[in-house]
Amino acid sequence: MRKMAVIGLGHVGATVAYTLVSQGIADELVLIDTNEKKVVAEKLDFEDAMPRLPYHVEIKTQDYAELKDVDVIITAFGDIDASVRTGNRFAEFEINTKNAVEVGKKIKESGFSGVIIDISNPCDAVTSILQETTGLPRNQVLGTGTFLDTARMQHVVGDALGQDGRNVEGFVLGEHGNSQFVAWSTVRVNNKPITEFFTEEELEELGKKPAEGGFKVANGKGYTSYAIATCGVKLAQAVLSNAHFFGPVSTYVEEVGTYVGYPAIVGAKGVEKVVSLVLTDEEKAKLEQSANYIKEHLDSLK
Repeated sequence: MRKMAVIGLGHVGATVAYTLVSQGIADELVLIDTNEKKVVAEKLDFEDAMPRLPYHVEIKTQDYAELKDVDVIITAFGDIDASVRTGNRFAEFEINTKNAVEVGKKIKESGFSGVIIDISNPCDAVTSILQETTGLPRNQVLGTGTFLDTARMQHVVGDALGQDGRNVEGFVLGEHGNSQFVAWSTVRVNNKPITEFFTEEELEELGKKPAEGGFKVANGKGYTSYAIATCGVKLAQAVLSNAHFFGPVSTYVEEVGTYVGYPAIVGAKGVEKVVSLVLTDEEKAKLEQSANYIKEHLDSLK
């Protein structure tokens, strides 16, 4: 019995929930949001869809006690308007640090012992607060982090070369935000180094696009939903199936002393292992700078 929960049913949380229901990924699904009317409506809409779906999902609402035996919680609370207006995911820092503490305490009180996957922004900081507040081991609390930004990098590089983005390997590292960077030393296309295809100047221009991509979507439709929801669900599936999945997530990296986007192996208990990369000196400096930016904001809360 696969039991999951989504906390926060805005555009992203609702898309996550729809994916879990329509693809039969969860057998039981707990939906929680501060907007009671919205939760009731989402539940009814899903139940109306059930007779036309190949799966049945038992849906429960607004009960933190139900989290005790949940396998995976996906947190998607927040105020996307703040990020869209400012072009900075840390615009949600004030509201979402409070949300993370409040939600984290309730998760802890429920007796939950599974894995939390955070989508809420600023992702790395909120993931850190959720871990501290719930008291769960660091490996059991992770965020989508640069998983989405890496997909955006694969997309733009693939487009530039007329290739499927899945043929592009490599990572965007650091904050899921403006201080992120493409670690070009890790990027390969059809197993060839990226430097065989682009000059240094061209890579510099391409490197700006992943960070810009989300705001282009948000400015066009007022929010982002499909890509980030897909990333959250993909990581949840890795946990549910103990997939030992290798990819970039927001995880605690001892080397820089904070949660940050970095590759790891994800399985039944969350992050099984952080996989060290051999980076250039410039990339190491960028990672340190990005990590410090996250830590400065977290330190301001203390």
